[in-house]
Amino acid sequence: MTMTHHFTLLGTYDWAAFLFMVTAWMALGWLIEHPPKTRPSVTVLMSQKRRDWMEVFIHRDPRIFDAQILASLREGTSFFASTCIFAIGGVLALAKNTDPLVGVAQEVTAMSSPVLLIQVKLAFVALFLTNAFLKFVWSNRLFGYCAVLMSAVPNDPNDPLTQPRAGQAAELNIRAAMNFNRGLRSMYFALGALAWLLGALPLFGATLVVVWVVWSREFASIPRNILLAK
Repeated sequence: MTMTHHFTLLGTYDWAAFLFMVTAWMALGWLIEHPPKTRPSVTVLMSQKRRDWMEVFIHRDPRIFDAQILASLREGTSFFASTCIFAIGGVLALAKNTDPLVGVAQEVTAMSSPVLLIQVKLAFVALFLTNAFLKFVWSNRLFGYCAVLMSAVPNDPNDPLTQPRAGQAAELNIRAAMNFNRGLRSMYFALGALAWLLGALPLFGATLVVVWVVWSREFASIPRNILLAK
């Protein structure tokens, strides 16, 4: 049986569910990073807080506290990058030995699935995890750039280089956080993509659940209300 024939076994609902999840992932990411001005997301609100941080940083002496915060942020990116590596390894191991998944799929759906189709669905999960890994690694690198720029900020608040360099550090910090958030969203969708192993309808449902979870945390959460409080 050829690979082309296996792909033809993906029905209309499968392709629709696949495109629905990819579209939802991209659209949600765009909405979070470019929300309406009247309803900012937590990501946008935190971006302004990061700029405020660098404004306070200029006048703080000593700056050990800021270095500790940045080190903590880098540790977070390293942890999630390592987690993605383990998760990708687990998915690849499952793709190599799909017998347990075939048995589960048959019990739940009462239908047999070709091994290649299961591997394709696992590849979809692996792609989300790989994207997350790349985002976390880049985020870690950007936090490193931010640390260098923060170190280059003069101690004298009146120095003409102080404000521009602090502003650059803030923007790098924001970009690092944005990539970190993108990595987290990819991990959420990777978990949702596992539902495809049970069929197209579960994938539709999982996509809606993931979208709701991510959207609510960005636009309807208690932390957002705290950030909006004057």
